[in-house]
Amino acid sequence: MTALTPLDELWLTEAVRLREQHAGPLEDDEASRRARASAGDLLTRIKNRALWLAERDGMLTALRNWKQGARLSLILLAVFAVISGAGLAFAALGNGQNPVNVFWALGSLLGLNLLLLLSWALGLIFAGESAASLGRLWLWLSEKLARDAQAAQLAPALILLLQRKRLNRWVLGTCVNGLWLLALLSALTLLLLLMATRRYGFVWETTILGSDTFVSLTQGLGTVPSLLGFTVPSEAMIRASGDSALVIENARQAWAAWLVGVLVVYGIVPRLLLTLFCYGRWRVGRRHLALDLGEPGFVELRERLMPSSERLGVNDAAPAQLHSVQTGPATIDSEGALLVAIELDDLRPWPPKLPKTVADAGILDSRESRRMLLDQLTRYPPARLAIACDPRRSPDRGSLALIAELARCAASTRVWLLPAPTGEALDANRLGDWHTALKQLELKWADSAPLTWLETGHD
Repeated sequence: MTALTPLDELWLTEAVRLREQHAGPLEDDEASRRARASAGDLLTRIKNRALWLAERDGMLTALRNWKQGARLSLILLAVFAVISGAGLAFAALGNGQNPVNVFWALGSLLGLNLLLLLSWALGLIFAGESAASLGRLWLWLSEKLARDAQAAQLAPALILLLQRKRLNRWVLGTCVNGLWLLALLSALTLLLLLMATRRYGFVWETTILGSDTFVSLTQGLGTVPSLLGFTVPSEAMIRASGDSALVIENARQAWAAWLVGVLVVYGIVPRLLLTLFCYGRWRVGRRHLALDLGEPGFVELRERLMPSSERLGVNDAAPAQLHSVQTGPATIDSEGALLVAIELDDLRPWPPKLPKTVADAGILDSRESRRMLLDQLTRYPPARLAIACDPRRSPDRGSLALIAELARCAASTRVWLLPAPTGEALDANRLGDWHTALKQLELKWADSAPLTWLETGHD
């Protein structure tokens, strides 16, 4: 699985903030506790809390789906750009049956590109933003292709995050100029292919302009291309082409080279330079991206995430659903074995006789005892954890949520379903409910004391 980039972490943190802003605070008791246990400043703890919530609630998967959709939409736009570029070349040269009007061909190749380039530049200079319709289309396609309900806040979060450093214009600028560059390269490739396989004659036509105007315009446009080695038609060739298409091979080749040179210099090179410029500004600005800790949603977290002002006894609402236990903290050091019981009555003797290597965490029968143990396990996770439960009680949502939270603090967990006291029998249906619930949590259980497993790690 691909590791998250610094941008991904900021992105998810902003998305979680927007989600809480619109839908209300999330149940974050465990997330906040883990964030407090991690080292770092307030910003680091806010990110750790948000990343844990994002993974729990499926936003991390949604982010990966969104990025996959973004790549797919970019591929679709690139294919469209290639096809459009080929269409420009066909429109410029035609089928070869008739002479090519050089300035009409030039307008077909560069007219729309130059208009949109000028519009983009003016928007960037005067409005501070670029009118990048293709860029907005890319973001819209990315969200549609993601097809994930959890991705609803991802696009707004990304836009808001980038706007703080005004980086959205450089991202969209890279996208827009890159796609136009691809279209013009496609047009150039097909233009060369058509000129290599067909014979074209070139003319210019006018009703109200004189030949001197076309001579000056042709030579003026050919000045920069000529410095790069592209041939420019002579004055005699230009004047003669105003009457009919020249059959002289040198004239055909000169006009073809002039047309290609103008396309490269005034079409491809500006788009290439702008693409590199926008991408460079994006790469530099990306290093300075940061969260705005002055946002109300982040200000409210300060009191809960900093140890000096940690508050106890906050009664959060119960989660809407339980989240399965995937893996314990395999990436951090864990050692030792621990036995803990949940809400046992006074008639059951506890604890049982334990091996010396197994510690007893007592009975969790109050919110304070649960919080203290969870804080301890977060800092010092055990390698093996056995959770003793009385299967005579119903597996209610609160008990299962506590079991899942405890299990996420250990490398390996077993649930011990205690036998009924002497003279009593367990209800088969209720025991089946426990088995079903533990399967949903992806936890193993034992009907007898798992002391051997606690001591050695083997059954």
